[in-house]
Amino acid sequence: ELFEKQAGLRFKRKDLLNLAFCHRSYSNESQRDIDNNEKLEFLGDSILGMIVTDYLFNNLPGKTEGELAKIKSLVVSEDSLADIAKNIRIDNYILIGKGEEYSGGRNKKALLADCFEAVLGAYFLDSGIKKATAFVYQYFIPLISDVAADKHDNKDYKTLLQELIQKRYKSYPKYELVKIKGPEHKKEFWINAEINNKKYGPGKGPNKKKAEQEAAKIAYDALFNNQ
Repeated sequence: ELFEKQAGLRFKRKDLLNLAFCHRSYSNESQRDIDNNEKLEFLGDSILGMIVTDYLFNNLPGKTEGELAKIKSLVVSEDSLADIAKNIRIDNYILIGKGEEYSGGRNKKALLADCFEAVLGAYFLDSGIKKATAFVYQYFIPLISDVAADKHDNKDYKTLLQELIQKRYKSYPKYELVKIKGPEHKKEFWINAEINNKKYGPGKGPNKKKAEQEAAKIAYDALFNNQ
């Protein structure tokens, strides 16, 4: 009930909400026959994608398909979902196994993002698409507006690129230091991103981290434009 109040939800079937919080590690360690939230996560992922896509299609008519795809990928990224999950305190309520607890699972982005999708899937089953849509709109429309206006603070292009490459090619991007220029106090790093033996870049920056982010952005933009 406290979670419902914090998240702005009301479940008729509390068993569905409880199941949404049951991570696989918890059900595996339980002495009782307890299901996990993976099927609800699968459902919630599809529901979230459909609601966000429908909103983008109907409210951003001036954007191309590629631009809408970029906005969607930022809005429903693991980072964004994990942030919203923490905002509604999912990390306080998720049920995880002892091993997962000891390894910091309660703060893992992937685990939190998955649980958010499971809660959405449970809410859809409990209350229908209209209320599920209102719940998504509450947390995602401000994010969509920021992304569309290029005010999004969470553009971790390395993470976005890795998610894209894993989904599309079942592999990971690699980063290669090309050169370092400039004096000791003002160095500039040049780095390429390599995907499927093709190099993108170079990304430039005052340190390796920023150069890798720039290379990841170049690769990410190029791959989206060539879908």
